[in-house]
Amino acid sequence: MQGINIYLHFNGNSEIAFSFYKSVFGGEFLAIQRYKDIPGGDKMNAEDQEKMVHISLKIAPNTTLMASDNLASHQNELVMGNNYHICIQAENEKEANKLFQALSKDGKIEMPMNKTFWGAYFGMCQDKFGLLWMINFTYPVNH
Repeated sequence: MQGINIYLHFNGNSEIAFSFYKSVFGGEFLAIQRYKDIPGGDKMNAEDQEKMVHISLKIAPNTTLMASDNLASHQNELVMGNNYHICIQAENEKEANKLFQALSKDGKIEMPMNKTFWGAYFGMCQDKFGLLWMINFTYPVNH
């Protein structure tokens, strides 16, 4: 395993929150991506297009704080308790599958492991204790 990071979810104010976190922790933004920049994003309403699909802030050598905005138009109600995921960076697809299968056993699969448009092998689940997990393996550039 390469590392574990925290992935936060916001109701449209992740950019403001992350500006605050940067003022507290320092660090550098690794990514700032809006919904309008993803495939199909141009079909969303104008307000949702400007929200963050992904923002990440490297706050220590092995720690990255990441987030996205929930979209009310997708009926994803954000409440305390579902406003985070623990994100595991796997070494390879095999490890990603192993971790995903173990964590989702007797739990709930939110998004099955699958190749993504952003160049990763990714899935989301809730374990049997109610904790939310993201499993991610980023493909090498020349994949």
